[in-house]
Amino acid sequence: MNETAAPTGPADPTTPTDALPVPARTPRVHYAWVVAGVSLLVLLGSAGFRSTPGLMMDPLHTEFGWSMATISSASSVNLTLYGLTAPFAAALMDRFGVRLVVVCALLTISVGAGLTMLMRQPWQLVLCWGVLVGLGSGSMAGAFATTITGRWFRARQGLVTGVLTAAGAAGNLVFLPLGAWLVEQHGWRSAVVVVSLAASAVAVPVLLLMRERPADLGLFPYGATEPPPAPAGGERVLARSLRVLRQAARSRAFWLLAGSFAICGATTAGLVGTHFIPAAHDHGLPVTTAAGLLALIGVFDVIGTVASGWFTDRFDAGRLLIVYYGLRGLSLLVLPQLFAGSLEPPILAFVIFYGLDWVATVPPTVALCRRHFGEDAPIVFGWALACHQIGAAVVAGLAGFARDALGDYDLAWYAAGGLCAVAVLLCLALRSGGAERTAPAPS
Repeated sequence: MNETAAPTGPADPTTPTDALPVPARTPRVHYAWVVAGVSLLVLLGSAGFRSTPGLMMDPLHTEFGWSMATISSASSVNLTLYGLTAPFAAALMDRFGVRLVVVCALLTISVGAGLTMLMRQPWQLVLCWGVLVGLGSGSMAGAFATTITGRWFRARQGLVTGVLTAAGAAGNLVFLPLGAWLVEQHGWRSAVVVVSLAASAVAVPVLLLMRERPADLGLFPYGATEPPPAPAGGERVLARSLRVLRQAARSRAFWLLAGSFAICGATTAGLVGTHFIPAAHDHGLPVTTAAGLLALIGVFDVIGTVASGWFTDRFDAGRLLIVYYGLRGLSLLVLPQLFAGSLEPPILAFVIFYGLDWVATVPPTVALCRRHFGEDAPIVFGWALACHQIGAAVVAGLAGFARDALGDYDLAWYAAGGLCAVAVLLCLALRSGGAERTAPAPS
């Protein structure tokens, strides 16, 4: 590890990094890897918490008689707030610190999940799981990973972004089988209790181990040979988030990235993440088996996303996105023919193929944000993620209505395949527009 530590004590976070003493020794393990490990745990938990509503749809429908569209509305609110919170969370982390924001987010999830046990009306589901869990999980969204990699890493940024993004899939891998077993054996309330307790538990290592910047420990970022520019200070969170959005919105690149990323959300978290389990159950597949398949998608998503991060460090990010969206669209177009009442090789083939592509789009999208928007990339990516989640929310709701009206999800799968073709066209337009970087607006 080629980073070095200063012989003095921890630096004041407000001290400009170019005022730090020249590092004099090389630590065995750069603290960036500790911060990345804590971030990985946070993102694992956040993804697992968000996966629970898909397991609850059939039990809530059975117990309360609520329609799939009604239950889906809570997921839509959750997904929307998850996205809209991200750009403000990135600015909040700059202003108040990563540790404080993440701990508050985890406790918000814990409260929201715990209160779900007491609900009796649909609006209470929307409030608890839609609003509270949505706000909490949104504060630990992709903008969090982008902030961590941007502050702590100069080398291996693509790889670390891929690993942190893959934590979402790994979280599903842990929580979905456990949640499905709890729902089947002990009812849906047992699953939300586990979510509430786990969210509180994850806050402990954040409090103990998270640090804000390498300068706090007298370090340069991993892979850096000189101090980074001093962070800008003093600008209000809301003002900065909106300023960055105004500046980014003048760029053609932002709208192409945001549009393609909205389709990414629609065709992953919105459709597959929310409706794969009930869709498989419609064809006679047991809920636990369907949850296991969704978790298996997470296994291959880990592989695909880490590989995508490695590819992003070596190949053109725009070309990678074109390939990813094209392959995803093809897999969704054939999915309606693959469902069966038992576990068959064709659905396993889909799980592997689709899983490798699930969020492989994130590392190249982050790289393109950095290329075009520089130091504002975490907030710009936060706004792109807001579009991602709005796309997910719209499709989560529409798919629920389609299921209620048509009796199956076939139209939703075909429409998602068509949307992926649109994403390919947007990425082609992005590449044809060049790689000019958008200058930051004056503060």
